[in-house]
Amino acid sequence: MTVDLAVGIGGLRLANPVMPASGTFAEGLDKAVDFDRLGAFVTKTITRELRTGNPLPRVVERPGGLINSIGIPSKGVPYFLAHTLPYYGRFRPPLVVSISAPTAEGFASLAAELTRPGIAAIEANISCPNIEEDGKAFAMRAASTEAVVRQLRAATSLPLWVKLTPNTGDLPEVARAAEAAGADALVVANTILAMAIDLQTFRPSLGSVMGGLSGPAVKPIVLRQVFQCAQAVDIPVIGCGGISTAEDAIEYLLAGASAVQVGTATFVQPAAMTTIIDGIGRFCEKRDIARVADLIGAVVTEEADQPDLAWVAPAE
Repeated sequence: MTVDLAVGIGGLRLANPVMPASGTFAEGLDKAVDFDRLGAFVTKTITRELRTGNPLPRVVERPGGLINSIGIPSKGVPYFLAHTLPYYGRFRPPLVVSISAPTAEGFASLAAELTRPGIAAIEANISCPNIEEDGKAFAMRAASTEAVVRQLRAATSLPLWVKLTPNTGDLPEVARAAEAAGADALVVANTILAMAIDLQTFRPSLGSVMGGLSGPAVKPIVLRQVFQCAQAVDIPVIGCGGISTAEDAIEYLLAGASAVQVGTATFVQPAAMTTIIDGIGRFCEKRDIARVADLIGAVVTEEADQPDLAWVAPAE
């Protein structure tokens, strides 16, 4: 059977539900991955100003994960428009541009400037420090989330995806605030704040002391957050956190994600995303599931009659 892998995400129709997480994908990967097979492209986060990033060391490995403190190095908007945008125009998948700014006005200005042909959607990384909230991320609070998303919504006609932080006490409340302010989709979530110490020097392993944990270790946490957010909002949720296999991606779909973003796994295996796409197709074929969209939110959380569960069982 031919499985329909297409999904709808915040104003876009994607050929399949798999795309890169921002910051884990670059042009050079076209030597290892067939870019045209991806559901979408998500760029490394860009800022208006030139940024060199955080002090070294920036990355440390730990069992089950990776802690990074890259600091969003950026070549700025002119470079992006002159070089990055034309490059991705050679391929079929829609281009989603991740942006960051220290103020709500800065986010809005950047979104307005990037509302142009060739860009299919804006992903607002509101997990970054917010000058207006004493350095706390916009997405830590519902009020600051709503304020920045409202300005973003007024600044662009493109589909607006909002990337949330897992480092808040009530993520569903923040998700509802983003939806109310006009977000078309949510990305759940960015990395989890973490730390590592070098036992030889007794110093922090990262130059900036703390960083963001990603990789398989975070998956159970973020999977729970995706489930909670999908229950709280009516707009699509994109799952992002510890996805290494097709089975991981399918868990996110069952929990309510309409698509997934793959990050750390690409560092381990550059072709991870296409391997995951193939695995999702095989999973659906084996269970006679004609559309991958039928998996979205299909987790069974209450008792049901046995006939209702028959489609879940693997084919003999």
